[in-house]
Amino acid sequence: MSMGKALYIAEKPSVAREFAKALKLRLSNHDGYMESEEAVITWCVGHLVTMSYPEAYREELKRWSFSTIPFIPEEFRYEVIASSAKQFKVVSGLLTRPDVSTIYVCTDSGREGEYIYRLVEQLSHVEGKERKRVWIDSQTEEEILRGIREAKDLSAYDELSAAAYLRAQEDYLMGINFSRVLTLKYGSSLQNYLHSERRPVVAVGRVMTCVLGMVVQREREIRAFTKTPFYRVLGSFDLAGNPVSGEWRAVEGSKYFNSPLLYKENGFKEKKDADALIASLSGKDAVLSSREKKTEKKNAPLLYNLAELQNTCSKLFKISPDETLKIAQELYEKKLTTYPRTDARVLSTAVAKEIDHNLKGLLNYPLCSDAAKKVLDEQLWKGIAKSRYVNDKQITDHYAIIPTGQGFGALSGLNPTAQKVYELIVRRFLAIFYPPQVFLKLSMEFVMDTEHFFASFKVQQDAGWMAVSRCSFQKDKKEEPKEEEGDGDKEEELVVDPAFLEALAAIKPGVTLPCSGMSVKEGETSPPKRYNSGSLILAMENAGQLIEDEELRALIKGCGIGTSATRAGILEKLVSNRYLALNKKTQIITPTLLGEMIFDVVRHSIGSLLNPKLTASWEMGLAGVADGSVTKEEYRKKLNAFVTKHTENVKQLDNAYALRRCFDYASAYYSEEKKTAAGRGRKSGKSSKQ
Repeated sequence: MSMGKALYIAEKPSVAREFAKALKLRLSNHDGYMESEEAVITWCVGHLVTMSYPEAYREELKRWSFSTIPFIPEEFRYEVIASSAKQFKVVSGLLTRPDVSTIYVCTDSGREGEYIYRLVEQLSHVEGKERKRVWIDSQTEEEILRGIREAKDLSAYDELSAAAYLRAQEDYLMGINFSRVLTLKYGSSLQNYLHSERRPVVAVGRVMTCVLGMVVQREREIRAFTKTPFYRVLGSFDLAGNPVSGEWRAVEGSKYFNSPLLYKENGFKEKKDADALIASLSGKDAVLSSREKKTEKKNAPLLYNLAELQNTCSKLFKISPDETLKIAQELYEKKLTTYPRTDARVLSTAVAKEIDHNLKGLLNYPLCSDAAKKVLDEQLWKGIAKSRYVNDKQITDHYAIIPTGQGFGALSGLNPTAQKVYELIVRRFLAIFYPPQVFLKLSMEFVMDTEHFFASFKVQQDAGWMAVSRCSFQKDKKEEPKEEEGDGDKEEELVVDPAFLEALAAIKPGVTLPCSGMSVKEGETSPPKRYNSGSLILAMENAGQLIEDEELRALIKGCGIGTSATRAGILEKLVSNRYLALNKKTQIITPTLLGEMIFDVVRHSIGSLLNPKLTASWEMGLAGVADGSVTKEEYRKKLNAFVTKHTENVKQLDNAYALRRCFDYASAYYSEEKKTAAGRGRKSGKSSKQ
């Protein structure tokens, strides 16, 4: 008796073709699928099924009314997306075909890919079939065959599926209920204030409203910021004919230690006090009180996850996170790189054991073949498993984005930006096998009377990983991301000639030195920086904190706002709703007047939606459902209570006057042209489900 056919379901036609190649079957093409004697291969086209709007439950729910809010169904309804109905019929028919005995689920290996398949299965009423989950990290033939060979029973992913369903239900309940109740409560006020022809919909979402709040609050911090001047004192000292500049600091023993005259320990609030310090030290010699020479090492950065790649591409190429994601997805589908929608920045132990395969493949990539050859010839890869770049505990679904060492035939067909992104990924990968960058640093302290001056110099002794990190397109300095100027409170380290540093290092402490002059250097405090598209993605990943220091980001890594798969889309939606404005040339993000008004509406009604920590806690809860530490019943109960509480509260509010004052405040910062644009705003339509 025949065992029946195996059915492979991919998320996209292109992925289905890769499975077909790997399986090496004699397949014939049909409308929406491929088939051989042994197997059938078909595909979704993204989502085929979606959640039904309230009117599908009861027709009267189509009309927005306080009396029908909150809307919290006991059982959610789903329906086939009209534009995808043809492919759904194909897939559904194959799932229930009598001669299909085993189903291999090959949708993207993540929460959303799981959800795409489960919805199709649910509406197809699949019964009596063996179901296997294929979980892969790249689309190379070896990885596809491994995934099929090691496929687990689909039930092993039931908790991930539960988290996927709850994520969608959460976005649905918050979007439907909060958007409707806030539009009913405040839509007329917005319409009247903006002189709009239509009543604007207050589109609210669990993630997108929080992100809107981050941008508006940053803009208001910038507006409220007052620049504060401060004055630093620099002294010039003659060390055996070598002029050395030292910066004064009010350390313990200084007559200015903890003085109210200071802005910070290295600067005065007023110039007259800096001038007074210089006058008090005039004509006095200095003593070299200490000199320290030490070696400093800087390791290669961790590997790219999607957020880090989006941030880098925003800086280097001025492209949006959504564009970066599309490129990363293309590289993945062409077998050049591993799965892109990952939050991890490290490798797994299992991958580290076989990483030489990836390196050998890179010998065929002309731009980096020499660097790959060095790693292989010197066996630099062998110790990687014990390094900070391999950590199974920091991986949930997938490890970091790395090159597969395959697919080079597709490189020439990529657009120039995609080729550059691939080079970035390759060089970041190769860098982890190289030794640290090594500096020789010399720190000196000079004392004049009771006052102390400090100088610091460094020399690069070994480029280490930096030798491989510079991309071919970075020959022009304009291609490199610019460092922002700070408040001048960081110790200045001058990169100097090695001979100069050695000459200074030879001078022993205790020697008296003439001071050839002192000067005042004026600076001023800087306002917070506006988000660009990349830094906003990083802030979302770190629960609202814009942490630019990479090491610190790695230490506090946790559940952020949204996921690697959704963050770019959330930003795109905020821009398309005209709540945020994105400068395509600079990738700087600013709020619009309408966005600020929506922010104030939410702030005065459901303010907790603006709290990044709360939004991140919802993501953490979903992660708990996925790992089994939180039951779906517990999560659903908390969700329903949150929606009910805040919806009912909005109905009782009486804050129109307070909101009018907020609108006036925001409006003062926009031109008449932008006010008119805000009035055109977002057309009324179905409430948000995101």
